[in-house]
Amino acid sequence: MKKIFLLSCLLVFSVPLAADELRVAVATNFIEVMKQLVKAFEQQSGHKVVLSSGATGKLYAQIKNEAPFDLFFAADEQRPLLLEQEGIAVPASRFTYALGKLVLWSPDAGYIDDNLTVLKGQRFRFLSIANPATAPYGRAAQEVLEKLGLWDELQGRMVRGENIGQAYQYVYSRNAQLGFVAKAQVFRGGEFDDGSYWQVPDDFYSPIIQQAVLLQDSAAARALIEYVRSPDAIALIESYGYDVAGDSPLLSRHE
Repeated sequence: MKKIFLLSCLLVFSVPLAADELRVAVATNFIEVMKQLVKAFEQQSGHKVVLSSGATGKLYAQIKNEAPFDLFFAADEQRPLLLEQEGIAVPASRFTYALGKLVLWSPDAGYIDDNLTVLKGQRFRFLSIANPATAPYGRAAQEVLEKLGLWDELQGRMVRGENIGQAYQYVYSRNAQLGFVAKAQVFRGGEFDDGSYWQVPDDFYSPIIQQAVLLQDSAAARALIEYVRSPDAIALIESYGYDVAGDSPLLSRHE
């Protein structure tokens, strides 16, 4: 009888927990927004979500190596598409959840002006960017510097973060005097944080189309996707400076 009782307890307590816990891989630029989205989602749904953040390229490599994620929120469209083509992602689940924006930022007020005097005059010791090989925001920063004719010239003054979070930390801690960061890292509720900044024009870099894809199909995972696409979630994402037009075809599923 004791064995039957223990087996019954295991069945009662283990199955719902396994079914209701999601593991979600999130690109570093979106982690703060995702934490807020997940908090609201957990309260509404009762599901539990465990987040792991990192550079999109590194998360993609982990997923390829069978890391047990249910969903992947990337900072580009390339890796979700590859996962779909490679048969790892659930077919027809890929969609765009945000369009990222790049900003040159310094915590020091008045340091960066619209003429980029500091950057072009190299009046700094270090410039921080994310690694272009693994982070889409780093690749965008490289494109901007190439357009300005400064990429080769500034090689000796650049520090590269493993991801956009680390690139931001280099500047925030003043180990670098300025850096290219995600707008969402220095923008809250319609206003920029203290310091100075240059909003990089959209035509200076390729669009940062951030897509998500389903890796393990479940009702809980699909519920999270639907919540991220809800009006409340979109309003929160936009409040961090992302472009998420409600009628944009980029928000549709990519069949």
